[in-house]
Amino acid sequence: MHDAKTHLSRLVEEVAASGESIILAKAGKPIAEIIPYRARKKPEFGFAAKQLGTIDLEEFDRLDEEIRAMFDPDWFAFQNK
Repeated sequence: MHDAKTHLSRLVEEVAASGESIILAKAGKPIAEIIPYRARKKPEFGFAAKQLGTIDLEEFDRLDEEIRAMFDPDWFAFQNK
């Protein structure tokens, strides 16, 4: 661990150059890891909207009635009187 403290800059440069991680140990037991930085892609919200298109509200309402009738037959009978 003392060597890691003394040579931290060199270890970080080595990790950055090689792209491989370095494991730090104390008394022969691994305690930490220096890993290369990888930029994370920001999540793109609403990406599926481009693929799904628009929703036909009348069709949506009709499906809502069919689904409700599956779970509440009394409601369906009341709507069709």
